[in-house]
Amino acid sequence: MAEHEAKGILKILEQYSHALELLDQYDHQRLPEIKGDKKQVKKLSYHEAIKQIDVWRKVQKAGKLFGNEKDQSLKSSLNTIYQTFDGRDLYPSLEEKAAHLLYFVVKNHSFTDGNKRIAAGLFLYFMDMNKALLTAGGSKRMDDYTLVAVTLLIAESKPEEKEQIVKLILNLMSR
Repeated sequence: MAEHEAKGILKILEQYSHALELLDQYDHQRLPEIKGDKKQVKKLSYHEAIKQIDVWRKVQKAGKLFGNEKDQSLKSSLNTIYQTFDGRDLYPSLEEKAAHLLYFVVKNHSFTDGNKRIAAGLFLYFMDMNKALLTAGGSKRMDDYTLVAVTLLIAESKPEEKEQIVKLILNLMSR
């Protein structure tokens, strides 16, 4: 290998070192625990979520099937992220609630159409209503492509991978 080729790959590896390290940590199930911000969280109610889904359906001209509930699992997903045990939140931080909201709405298949889009949209809406969608510098905490990739990863994952996937989401949100 020529010296300039070696310098080229080293430059690329350096530029993407954080991503490569996260992949290694994911593969070896060593992702760091990210606790997130334990500030007061503004609650997303079931009725507000349904209202937002109705708005998206109209704005995106998504059709009659988009956002039609199959069962009570959206309500269950929302209730679960606010669940407590012995007076303590099971998901104490805003980020943990948001990551689990995304995971649960994707995995529960609450709707006849649009499950992944709705899950991602509710995740973004929840982060925005809690003034946490953007970093202090004004950039997106999770860019478009990362949100797509994570949402698809959740959809294709096995239930026993939940904790590792949620850890990955938290790590991606904390960068």
